[in-house]
Amino acid sequence: MPEIEVGVVNKYFDKIGVGMIQVTQGELAVGDRIHIKGSTTDLAATIGSIQVNRQAVQLAKPGEEAGVKLDGKVRPKDKVFKVTA
Repeated sequence: MPEIEVGVVNKYFDKIGVGMIQVTQGELAVGDRIHIKGSTTDLAATIGSIQVNRQAVQLAKPGEEAGVKLDGKVRPKDKVFKVTA
């Protein structure tokens, strides 16, 4: 599947299953399919909700840190890709 890199994981909150993603290019929107890859991480997910500064938003833009609920553990420095097809 074609993918474009959109950001990197800064932090993961294990108890609530939320990854903090620093958006570096492009945008992340509710409903987007993402793929998170790292040395021990390989997770595909569909974004159900996004929070920026603890406020629910529909879209996260470059420079923003987005909180995204995930079904698996991710680690700092994991790369985040948006699935484009």
